[in-house]
Amino acid sequence: MDVNERYSRQRDIVPAQRLKNLSITIIGVGALGRQLAIQLAAMGAPKLQLIDFDTVEDGNLASQGYHEIDLGSLKVNATARLCQLTNSSITVDAAPERFRRSMAVGDVVFAAVDAISTRELIWNAVKDRTTFFGDGRMTAEVIRVLTAGDAAGRRHYPTTLFAQEEAFTGACTSKMTIFTANIAAGLLLSQFSRWLRGLPTDPDLTLNLLSSEMTAMTEAPCH
Repeated sequence: MDVNERYSRQRDIVPAQRLKNLSITIIGVGALGRQLAIQLAAMGAPKLQLIDFDTVEDGNLASQGYHEIDLGSLKVNATARLCQLTNSSITVDAAPERFRRSMAVGDVVFAAVDAISTRELIWNAVKDRTTFFGDGRMTAEVIRVLTAGDAAGRRHYPTTLFAQEEAFTGACTSKMTIFTANIAAGLLLSQFSRWLRGLPTDPDLTLNLLSSEMTAMTEAPCH
């Protein structure tokens, strides 16, 4: 296999030299986290850490893209296997447990969890230990992508955290599709690739697939 040819078509978009020096943590490997891991493996990320305590169930096949052979397996192990099939040079640390404040994390952290309270826990635990932080939130066909890779993003992100009881609640069957997760992962990694190139990132971006509307906050306001 020609490694140079493997990444030739993304060379101007994903800086290989910068990416190869980073370790990346994904917390939660459900619909969004699994797609982030697969795409990062394809992009050439050298080291992934996957954190999730859950196992693959029937309801995860259509919405999260797991395979039938994965049923009953830990999500971190099933995702790690696919990442290594995608890119045999990748190192994947699969941690089948809940995230804890004391856990070591990578230079880059992606939060792909369900609860806003968990996001707040993660942010408070890693904000001073990471250089880039990404968070994807999805409800049905609405995607919100938040990134903190610079001072503006770090100012803005805490303002998006709120009490868990204020979070929208609805039927689980209406919350997720595989195409929404794929697009959300792509939007997050687009911001990540901009950060890798030293380009400005959008601290807060929302895409409504149903209405075909996108809004982006290009610079976080001062508080």
